Amino acid sequence: MHTGRGSKEMVLLAGTSHPELAELIASRLCRQLGKVSVSTRPNRETLVEIGDSVRGRDVFILQTGTKDVNNHIMELLIMAYACKTSSARNIVGVIPYMPYCKQSKMRKRGCIVSKLLAKMMCKAGLTHVITMDLHQKEIQGFFDVPVDNLRASPFLLQYIVESIPDYRNAVIVARNPGSAKKATSYAERLRLGIAVIHGEQKSSEDEETDGRNSPPAPSTRIMDIGGGVPALYPKEKPPINVVGDVGGRIAIMVDDMVDDVASCVAAAEVLKERGAYKIYVMATHCLLSSDAPRLIDASPIDEVVVTNTVPHEILKLQCHKIKTVDISALLAESIRRIHNNESMSYLFRHVTLED
Repeated sequence: MHTGRGSKEMVLLAGTSHPELAELIASRLCRQLGKVSVSTRPNRETLVEIGDSVRGRDVFILQTGTKDVNNHIMELLIMAYACKTSSARNIVGVIPYMPYCKQSKMRKRGCIVSKLLAKMMCKAGLTHVITMDLHQKEIQGFFDVPVDNLRASPFLLQYIVESIPDYRNAVIVARNPGSAKKATSYAERLRLGIAVIHGEQKSSEDEETDGRNSPPAPSTRIMDIGGGVPALYPKEKPPINVVGDVGGRIAIMVDDMVDDVASCVAAAEVLKERGAYKIYVMATHCLLSSDAPRLIDASPIDEVVVTNTVPHEILKLQCHKIKTVDISALLAESIRRIHNNESMSYLFRHVTLED
């Protein structure tokens, strides 16, 4: 691939989170990864030493969120700060899966952790961030630097068209009403119908309140709200149900990540009961915590198709249903365009707010 003028000024550095993806990106850019040594001291402090000069250069640091998330965040921050104090011209964080992106809302007396992480990354020296399929698009606003939120959907759509036989007889399924927009986007591009799963299947994380129902202190005097303000009835979810026809069809569930798969498995069982003869799960990020691979293996799900934003080779050994789509071409092209000061809009063709 032609890397353009000034390519000598580019430095690609990789943390320890996903070396395979870093090598794929480097090979697509026809470049070598820069020399960087990451080690852990006996007291578990992270030590980073950069072996190449970065003065006046564009530095791209490749790091993603994994199960060892906190160590990898510290690696990224230390590498960025090392480049900043070594007078790098630009420091771009290439973070395919943004850690802590699920903690982007206020929960009781907690905090919005993704905002804290964004501030830390900016303070450490990042001047630009490349990521993919943020859990909430509004997270872009937490950063004080430009954020390019790339989409993996073109690769997953290509997989559906090329690798799912008789995909014309499929229906796109939203696992819950919140992901209906994403399902609609897939369905419109593939000219297919959609179905929505509704009912009692949410995880405990979604059930948390934001603190408005906290009990008052014992000494607090409670005042009645007058003026005839009606009380708001508590929500009560109906039993899990499918809105739409999936009988005799291929069901394709779409989401941005697969992690705790209990709700996915419950949805798949309902789809099977309603007559779906094949069930696929399409997602960008493959987290699959704890015993998720075993649950998928024992479920009616036929395939879980994910991208390689997060390393999951060990998970594939535990569950043969996981298939991987390589998205390194998109990340490599975004790096090349940013380095050569080219427009990024080409990578966002036909992308809407629902994608």
